[in-house]
Amino acid sequence: MANLKRKRGGIATSRKLRKLSPEEDTNEEMSVIDDGEDNGSEIEEDDDEGEEEEWDGIQQRQQADNLPPFKSLKPTGEEIRVIKDATDLYRSNSFKLQIHALLPNVRPKSMYSAPLDKFLLQLHEFLFKIPLVPPKQPLEVARALLKKGVSVPYSMPLPTEDTAWKVAFDKPSDITLVGSWANKTSVKGQDKLKYGVDLAVEMPNTLFQEKDYLNGRFFHKRAYYLATIAAAIINPKTGLKNVEVSYISRSDDPRLTKLVLEPRPDGSASDFTKLNARVFIIPVLSPDCPIPLSRLSPSHSNIRITSDADSSDDSKSKLPTPLYNTAILTAFTPKSHLLSNHNLQQSCPAFNDALSLLRIWANQRGFGEGSDSHPSVRGFNGKGPWWAALLEFLILGEEPTSSSSGKGWGKAQSRKPLGRGLSSYQLFRAALDFIAKHDFVNEPVFVKTKDGHKFLPDEYQSNHEAVFVDSSSTVNLLADVPIGSLKLLSRDAQKTLETLSNTSLAGDPFDEVFLQDHRDLQTRFDAVIHVDLATVSPLEKPIHTALDAGSAQNAILFSISSLLTRALGNRASSISILHPSPSTRPLSQANPSTLPKIQIGLSYDTEHAFRQVDHGPSAASAEADPESVEKFRRLWGDKAELRRFKDGSITESVVWEVKTVDEKSHIPVMIVRHILKHHFALGEDAVHTWQAPFDSLLRLPEQISRFYVGSGMAMGFKGALGAYDNLVKSVKALDDNELPLTLLNVHPISESLRYTSVFGPVPLTPALASALPMNARYLHPIEFILEFEKSSKWPDELKAIQKIKLAFLERIGSALMAATPGLTASVVIGEGSGEESDIQDTARLEIVTPEGWAFSARIWHDREATLLDRIISGTGSLPHVTTKSAEKKSKVYHDAVRAREVYTRRFIHSPAHHRAIAKLCHHFPAFAGTVRIVKRWFASHWLLHGHISEEAIELLCAAFFVEEGWEEEVDSGESEGGENKRLRRDIPGSRERGFANVIRFLKDWKWEEGLQVPLYSPSPSLTEQDKGLSSKKAEPTTAVPGVWRIFTLRDPKGTAWTSRGPDVIVARRISALAQATWKCVRNMEESGKVNVQTMFSHPTSDYNVLVRLDSSVLSRYHHNVSPDVSLLDRRAASSKKYANEQGGVVIRPGFDPARLLFRDLQFVYTDTFRIFHDSFGSDHFGIVWDPALREPRPFKVMSRFSSLPCVVQKGTDKEKSQAKTGKGQSQKEKDLVVLNEGGVLGEVERLGKGIIKTITVHA
Repeated sequence: MANLKRKRGGIATSRKLRKLSPEEDTNEEMSVIDDGEDNGSEIEEDDDEGEEEEWDGIQQRQQADNLPPFKSLKPTGEEIRVIKDATDLYRSNSFKLQIHALLPNVRPKSMYSAPLDKFLLQLHEFLFKIPLVPPKQPLEVARALLKKGVSVPYSMPLPTEDTAWKVAFDKPSDITLVGSWANKTSVKGQDKLKYGVDLAVEMPNTLFQEKDYLNGRFFHKRAYYLATIAAAIINPKTGLKNVEVSYISRSDDPRLTKLVLEPRPDGSASDFTKLNARVFIIPVLSPDCPIPLSRLSPSHSNIRITSDADSSDDSKSKLPTPLYNTAILTAFTPKSHLLSNHNLQQSCPAFNDALSLLRIWANQRGFGEGSDSHPSVRGFNGKGPWWAALLEFLILGEEPTSSSSGKGWGKAQSRKPLGRGLSSYQLFRAALDFIAKHDFVNEPVFVKTKDGHKFLPDEYQSNHEAVFVDSSSTVNLLADVPIGSLKLLSRDAQKTLETLSNTSLAGDPFDEVFLQDHRDLQTRFDAVIHVDLATVSPLEKPIHTALDAGSAQNAILFSISSLLTRALGNRASSISILHPSPSTRPLSQANPSTLPKIQIGLSYDTEHAFRQVDHGPSAASAEADPESVEKFRRLWGDKAELRRFKDGSITESVVWEVKTVDEKSHIPVMIVRHILKHHFALGEDAVHTWQAPFDSLLRLPEQISRFYVGSGMAMGFKGALGAYDNLVKSVKALDDNELPLTLLNVHPISESLRYTSVFGPVPLTPALASALPMNARYLHPIEFILEFEKSSKWPDELKAIQKIKLAFLERIGSALMAATPGLTASVVIGEGSGEESDIQDTARLEIVTPEGWAFSARIWHDREATLLDRIISGTGSLPHVTTKSAEKKSKVYHDAVRAREVYTRRFIHSPAHHRAIAKLCHHFPAFAGTVRIVKRWFASHWLLHGHISEEAIELLCAAFFVEEGWEEEVDSGESEGGENKRLRRDIPGSRERGFANVIRFLKDWKWEEGLQVPLYSPSPSLTEQDKGLSSKKAEPTTAVPGVWRIFTLRDPKGTAWTSRGPDVIVARRISALAQATWKCVRNMEESGKVNVQTMFSHPTSDYNVLVRLDSSVLSRYHHNVSPDVSLLDRRAASSKKYANEQGGVVIRPGFDPARLLFRDLQFVYTDTFRIFHDSFGSDHFGIVWDPALREPRPFKVMSRFSSLPCVVQKGTDKEKSQAKTGKGQSQKEKDLVVLNEGGVLGEVERLGKGIIKTITVHA
């Protein structure tokens, strides 16, 4: 900090309070905030100039300086406005301060700009000294320059030996610094991208003729002019010595090639390496150039060359060339853009900061320069002028238009300017609001001009997809931007506005808006398709399209975008092509390299994305409009066919055949694959996505699934729901004589009935089980709860209630078996956890239907909660009398606490949770798949069930789908026939995107802060289920081992599903695993090689002990992530294992020996080690010793772990310290013990006899 001292005899003033011009204010701000070392040195030098004295107060200071006495002043209107803005507009002072602190840190450091200024002066003098070259034939001079190592970047159509016109070089008529550097609006790019310094070199008019707008003549002359400058700079005798020179082409368009000058570090006065900048030399035209502007309108045809295929049709040779014309017009605009931006800076002080904020926001989302690891959105490379023109349009308004078509113009005319008095943040939000709401397809934009329109407005809209004409009224700045990219931009703007307007955020949204990198493809798009362009071969190759686009590659990318937009229709809200930004190339390479690969990002409209039929023209309209039928068939190829539908209509159609729900979610990608194959000859090996590998993680191996498919039984979630409905009907159909009380409700609580179980539920009949191997016979029981009417017949004692439940279940089971032949039912007591008591609900009815479905029924009696609360609170049978005891809590108390926890979770939370999650699955198509993949990930890393519950994972995933009021949104959508507007714009439309979002969240989640999930909507009154949850006075305030807190309206403490885990160790392990998984995701994005299996392969080197199980006796081995398929073949197994099955196979619902052994070991050795296991068929346990037990400690009785005496070995630090002090071991030191690891492992092996195969101890 600066010293609070002043110099004698002078008035100390603050440099930051000095009134500055916008440019001075920017530089001063940077010097104060960023250049701490320099500022510090300046302060010390100032202090050394005079004698110092301590600060002695305001009054003494006023007297010493003869100032008028201090008066209390009221805040000015400007100060009041600033305070109000910080409260209302920014929502917090910290957000405003963060923005002001951000801007100086993203702008170039002025302290490093002096060498650049010197270099630009040298370059300016050098360019004027380049000798002129007389007019020569284009190919002749190209051969001469090639001998010097410089290729001339001629664009198509290339000049020939017969070309009559000449190229020449003369000194520039003007050299101007243009672009963002000249206007001081440069901002730091992503991936350490260098600042760009644009130098406009104006080519003299004498080099051009009126007809140079035809057939690329202007671009050829421009290319030679640029190559001549490059040859002069690299000349070893007369050139510049301290720069590297290369070519770069904006949007990989050879017509827009420019020179790149990068410094060589030599320590000279003109070495601007520290500035991290590079200079671009851009040849431009003067406003009075001989090339007439009237010939460059979007509707003019300036390429008069046809291919053999087009020669038969004269109309094709006169097609408009809007992109070609726009490329020529860009040579006129650098100076006009410079002047318009400068005028805005003078009239609107907030323009610079607003533009900087907008550019920062865009860079964080890929709307700028990109790299191999983070590709940019196509169309936004080099679009700096558009961002400035967008703010200019908002500030000044737009030019009035009149149109014969009238499409979209009325709304455009009513748009009014915002004015010049807004703050930078207000302008930034206004720009986002415009982007989010503007219809770029139907609403053209013309920025306000001085001289009116130069071209007819109709010409732009008829020849461009999107129209945004700059203030010079010449260039459509969005001419080469695909509509899909603009839709993605609009979606990102909507999402940002939601973030800025979200009042439920705990802190300010600064990091989310300006700092967080949003370029990760898997979290941004519902489907990411990697396309290898090495073998691309377009079905149609019109030469005109390639010449207009600038290159064959650009024409292919435009065609891909256009065809996919037509084919997908309303299935996708945006279709984006992403690829790295153009890179520099050596001067010996004339044209830019072709892109080896691209990524296609799809954002689904989930209401339409997964339909199976696309309808085309009807058979009746085929005669009237045969062209539409031909167009439909040309788009779809052999996939199109004429079909008759149930309503009697006969139409051209495309049908996508799918067999499962998982395959149905692949339909958009199937469409992309078909279009790329049909139109571009890109086969399966050239198109990659990671959807199919995820399918294998959620399906049974083919060796097992073929038995189910061949059986013809109803399977999956639909089959389970049907079996459940039939069972409920059977229970409700029982006579009143068979049930002493009336059945009120049946509550499903199983993940198999809410679409979120990892594997689709399947039945298991004895006949099917006999055909399956022993390690593939697991039958998962589906749980539900029976609620009977309230009655005084129930006893008022907990133990008696449990006995009555047993009688009820036995009566129900007997009645069902009598009513349904083939149904079996048995009463089961206990959970096998070792913590049950006789006052806890432990009884259930196990039912196996004739179709092979297993169910588990429990009885809910609300009186249990009251009786348990009385025990916990100590009131006993007299609620008004409370017995306070200072004695240690009894066993009955602890049993009641555990029973109350089980009751609340099982009978209160579970039914409500099930209803909410099932509703989510119905409303959000991607939610169920996301939950299943995330559960599979947790299980594959040995965490699910043992350390984290399935319900906690479902809540975690729900956080990415729900927003406050989502239930009202669903209800309103249903009442309006399914048409509803989502509250959120970033809801995943695919399970893959949902999974990536969860992993990215877990890797950085500060679980100490918890997670709020608005799963339930607030209601005016509590339901009966809520009443059991509202009596919080009886709940004990004991610590819980789980550290995750997932808050909901029904669970304000956030511990309903996380009270038993994960604990601190497991929570940190989850973060580490998520970080490693995210690294795999990023590697797949960068390489394009999809290997999903690596994210679900669990590392085992961190475990102290690895226990291997016998795979042949594990009933769920077929659920393993990577099973040994040879073990799933019954014919390869030993015949002795199946010798005792001659009398038939016994179905054991829920029987999993590995899981049972895991629970026993976890309960018995809870104070000794942590054990990990994948409940989905893993054949390994992982054990981590408690590190504290491996250190010597004094022996104690009842130490809760197996120990053995510890002997202090010679040479240890302890013995050396004793030798120095001359003291021997005390009695306590002789009685030290450590963990008996060998003994514990021996006990584990004995407990797991018949299941455990080997035990491996890691050093």
